Amino acid sequence: MEGIGWKTAQIRLVSSHPEVYEPCDDSFALVDALLADRTNLLLHRPAICLEVGCGSGYVITSLALMLRRQIPSSAAYFLATDINPHALSVTGETLAAHGVEAELLLADIASGLEDRLAGKVDLMVVNPPYVPTPEDEVGAPGIAAAWAGGENGRRVIDRILPAADRLLSSRGWLYMVTLTANDPSQICRLMGRKGYASRIVVQRSTEEENLQIIKFWRDADEESAASSPTTIAGRVIESLASHLPRLSSFRGTH
Repeated sequence: MEGIGWKTAQIRLVSSHPEVYEPCDDSFALVDALLADRTNLLLHRPAICLEVGCGSGYVITSLALMLRRQIPSSAAYFLATDINPHALSVTGETLAAHGVEAELLLADIASGLEDRLAGKVDLMVVNPPYVPTPEDEVGAPGIAAAWAGGENGRRVIDRILPAADRLLSSRGWLYMVTLTANDPSQICRLMGRKGYASRIVVQRSTEEENLQIIKFWRDADEESAASSPTTIAGRVIESLASHLPRLSSFRGTH
């Protein structure tokens, strides 16, 4: 098969549509985080992998290549959701061009999947709409829904976190893109109260934004630490975030 040696999706084979967000710095940073943690991922051998908000399919295709090419006998099952039907069509084309497969579902985050996947997802990846925008832009028709995050860019993120907690298995991992303006330290504290440890896997600054790819995993020690004002993970991210400049401008695209 043509893609047998590829570690990630090839940009030249990623399909596109005017109403679908194309791979950009945040997409590349998320895939780079998966690559950076690849040794752990291969040992983890996730059985069910889910991407929320698949867009062009660059991330879910890269994940499928990473796991299936490195673990040929892997029984991992891949799913991807998006609220944009054009995104599902584009993702399907991207997957097919690379010789990998995933179940594609039209859904707002993971609506309709809770009963089927509750407590079963071993690996979840999300590049959410994180750009601070007016509230009325959140969930708007078309491509704007891919980046419009409302106040502080948290409107959709704050819906994803409880969904992730419901869907993740006891050994589930979540990789999520955040922006400094999203207050990642507070996100980590929220997840810490639910029993999750966290760490930054990749941190990247561009002319327009400061991105952190955060990995969350269930950790019983975090449950006892959560009652303290700031968890260890929160202090780490606060320290890192304090050294990053705030945004001078926001991207016109997510």
